[in-house]
Amino acid sequence: MALRGIDGHAVCEGPIEQVVKTETREAEDLLKKLDILSPSLSRNSARGIFCSRSLNLRSISAIGYDMDYTLVHYNVKAWEGRAYDYCMENLKKMGFPVDGLTFDPDLVIRGLVIDKERGNLVKADRFGCIKRAMHGTKMLSTHAVREIYGREMVDLRLEGRWVFLSTFFSVSEAVAYMQMVDMLDDGVIPANLGSFDYKGLYKAMGMALVTAHLEGHLKNEIMSNPEQFVELDPELPFTLLDQKEAGKKLVLITNSDYHYTNKMMHYSFNRFLPSDMGWRDLFDIIVVSANKPEFFQMSHPMYELVTDEGLMRPCFKAQIGGLYSGGSAKMVERSLNIHGNDILYIGDHIYTDLNQSKVHLQWRTALICRELEEEYNALIHSRGYRQSLLELINQKEVVGDIFNQLQLTLQRRSKRLNAQTVAATDMDNENLSQSMQKLLVVMQILDGKIAPMLEADGALFNKRWGYLSRGDFWDKSHLMRQIEKYADIYTSRVSNFLYYTPFMYFRSQEQNLAHDSYTNYCSQVDQFPSNGKLD
Repeated sequence: MALRGIDGHAVCEGPIEQVVKTETREAEDLLKKLDILSPSLSRNSARGIFCSRSLNLRSISAIGYDMDYTLVHYNVKAWEGRAYDYCMENLKKMGFPVDGLTFDPDLVIRGLVIDKERGNLVKADRFGCIKRAMHGTKMLSTHAVREIYGREMVDLRLEGRWVFLSTFFSVSEAVAYMQMVDMLDDGVIPANLGSFDYKGLYKAMGMALVTAHLEGHLKNEIMSNPEQFVELDPELPFTLLDQKEAGKKLVLITNSDYHYTNKMMHYSFNRFLPSDMGWRDLFDIIVVSANKPEFFQMSHPMYELVTDEGLMRPCFKAQIGGLYSGGSAKMVERSLNIHGNDILYIGDHIYTDLNQSKVHLQWRTALICRELEEEYNALIHSRGYRQSLLELINQKEVVGDIFNQLQLTLQRRSKRLNAQTVAATDMDNENLSQSMQKLLVVMQILDGKIAPMLEADGALFNKRWGYLSRGDFWDKSHLMRQIEKYADIYTSRVSNFLYYTPFMYFRSQEQNLAHDSYTNYCSQVDQFPSNGKLD
């Protein structure tokens, strides 16, 4: 069989399987010569793009972007540290004794949940079962977690109790609240401020933090000194240029106002663009003060910004190249004449950016999660540790299974029933008891090794909370479940798209189920008859 080119001429001949193998090898050799990473190598790296739901970029006509922590990445310690400082200043004005408190970003990670009823910070698995918890700034023991939450699960629909920390902007909020819980427990909050429970304390802290943002001092400080707060990414502008040249319509949709957006985007992009371009030239439509998530849910008045000073006039339809305030996602769709899953929206907020654009508009979605790079590297460096832990767990499982079988033998013997095998039936009681005692000792020794190792698993990422994506050694975290549910793809930064091209087909991996046991299939099939019944 001949493989033919676009013009119909044969480019290679032979059995199709052999032709494909040969051409694939030659293509890989060409990539090496050009010093270009293949998609498979890019995927297996800290800066890979990971796929939950298959996505073909060729079918995407427009790409929308959030700005903060998406197109503009901040130094978290600097940005959230200053947000924390302003929050503390406001709390001090309210009368709270906050002198001496300092910002500790290692106290929390993204994906934790605040329990406002108990004054706790918790980490849950994908089912909502709580695996780790902190009261105030003190971690609770595994036993205490079971005692408190053994019959409770996180339910994010109960907004009056649970607060999901889904972005970096939550870091200062969580640190401030947990420190205030300590103050309440220590009885140092002045009586004249009123009687607080943990919910009331969260409300007071929230007011102080919101005030810090609304006053504008923080953003003014960042605009005056962006080099202290913004982490530049020289590859990012070229990523967007590639997408634009590939025919994608690019849209910026941010909740930040125009003055702040212009300052941050100019600082982050213009220095890396061709001399005849500015950041605004990258986008077909720019929407500031978008008021997400309502931007995706309903229509609001839209205004066109007509001067750099922010002068606005009402308008009813966005034009290509325009700069707008407010409006709605439906207006953007009508202006571009592109709808639904032809649009990919990229942001860092699972609810505001991803959930709402997907649920209300069926847009495709991508999550930016900067911590993935650190977590990926931590997982690579802990492979030996995790393998050793898994071996111990497997050993305990084997010993435990044997113990259970012997226990069942004793149970049947007490009812004068035969054991599972002749040998077990013939075993005398003394040997049976001695064997069980030895196995109990072995299990206790293994437990003594396994428990502290499970506790320390993930310490390379965060010594208190472990890995971002894992609820415990075996299962996904609540955050990871949200990511898989609402993000078609996820990655650490927008510039990672540079290594995949704007034409990439992202294919999701096969999802294994609990009864998928391919590795054990061959050994198991010999043990059971073809009718599926035990002899």
